[in-house]
Amino acid sequence: MNIFDFFRDRKKESTASVAKERLQIIVAHERGQRSTPDYLPALQKELVEVIRKYVNIESDQVQVALESQGSCSILELNITLPDR
Repeated sequence: MNIFDFFRDRKKESTASVAKERLQIIVAHERGQRSTPDYLPALQKELVEVIRKYVNIESDQVQVALESQGSCSILELNITLPDR
């Protein structure tokens, strides 16, 4: 092992760690700017599937919204049920 290889390896690791930190900052910033979380569409789909077991509804008859008030988050679910 050459002495120069020792310095090259350390420099590559530090560059990778700096890039990783920058990417984490960018991802955190992007998540902070979103108005809806990533899981909301999947949650709506699962809720529609569960409700369909009991009532015949269409996907567009269910609306899911997430509202934040301070440190509290409110999940609102609106379902338009068919007439009997």
